[in-house]
Amino acid sequence: MTAKIAYDDVEVGTELPGRTFPVTRATLVQYAGASGDFNPIHWNEKFAKEVGLPDVIAHGMFTMAEAIRVVTDWAGDPGAVVQYGVRFTKPVVVPNDDKGARIDVVGKVAAKLDDHTVRIDLTALCEGQKVLGRSQALVRLA
Repeated sequence: MTAKIAYDDVEVGTELPGRTFPVTRATLVQYAGASGDFNPIHWNEKFAKEVGLPDVIAHGMFTMAEAIRVVTDWAGDPGAVVQYGVRFTKPVVVPNDDKGARIDVVGKVAAKLDDHTVRIDLTALCEGQKVLGRSQALVRLA
């Protein structure tokens, strides 16, 4: 599959529209049900603190999935993403309140490669702290 965006219309430095993703404890329960990952660090505050975490944390794969949405929304076709990888640098701590946490994600075209592919570099922050490092996606454009 290829994106709906033309390769020739994109320049290095093009910024993708950023997004903010809210994360609540309810979100984590829903994700656990969908993914089958019921590790208590994602829902049990007492357990999370006993293992040295500051509180319940979001699933790393959930954080990763939310971040790539910036790319798939921009590209117009999730199938245009041909490669995606991140390093988990800091957990997304999700307090037990009405607000929860927020993951702020921005992206930028970092390189134009051969065969109509671009590399997108993503920055994902929670409370001003980078939660994903080396977050990069390769996207095949039209």
